[in-house]
Amino acid sequence: MMEFKAALINEIEKLYKKKKILVSALISFIVIVLGQIVIIAMRNGFGLRGVSSMEFPILVLSIISNIILPLFTILITIDSFSGEFSHNTIKLSLTRPITRLKLFTAKLTAIIVFILSNLIFVMIFSMAAGFIFNSNTISLLSFSRIILSYLITLFPMIVFSLIIVFLVNIFKNGISVFFLSILIFIIFKFLSIIFYKYSGLFFTSMFDWYKLWIMDRLPLYKIFCEFMMMLSYGIIFFTGSYYLFDKKDF
Repeated sequence: MMEFKAALINEIEKLYKKKKILVSALISFIVIVLGQIVIIAMRNGFGLRGVSSMEFPILVLSIISNIILPLFTILITIDSFSGEFSHNTIKLSLTRPITRLKLFTAKLTAIIVFILSNLIFVMIFSMAAGFIFNSNTISLLSFSRIILSYLITLFPMIVFSLIIVFLVNIFKNGISVFFLSILIFIIFKFLSIIFYKYSGLFFTSMFDWYKLWIMDRLPLYKIFCEFMMMLSYGIIFFTGSYYLFDKKDF
């Protein structure tokens, strides 16, 4: 356990020293500011109601979870794995008294910490903006729904990161993995629109899983089905990724 803890701290330090973390936070903050400016302009210029204190953080989450967070998850995952493969710095980590499984899990956990930190950062600032400009709509129910929506978004993002880890362990070139990941993401988004009846089978549709949790009447069966689908994806890609990682000759 001590070996895993040390490896995890090391991986988190390596990730948070990269400028991509700061850029991700900056872009997320800009999205929040611009979103609120647009809503205020529409309200004052066109007399539209705009959005409530609950609706604004959920609106921001829709943009973050479908565009910004997947993009930076790809970049961070590539840095964590492919970057070390190409520079052979992975050998330094393996010289420590730690198994490959613990090292692999530590890297994956560090990526999850990044995703969760980004979600919490966006949630706090979007809630602050929503409450400041729409304070009359604050309620305990809306507050709890916002927190729930952001926290459960972590699960589909973990599945997505596992898919990227799987690709990274197949292809050595980080640039190839980046463009392939973007291409796969776009293709699956396109397919989920065309074959909307089967969209639940595509991992990209899972980024909107939080919408099921904020309905007035919870669709428990659909929530369970999507959870099992994500769990299946996670088990498959975790097993496949670790198998490839373990077989690599560093």
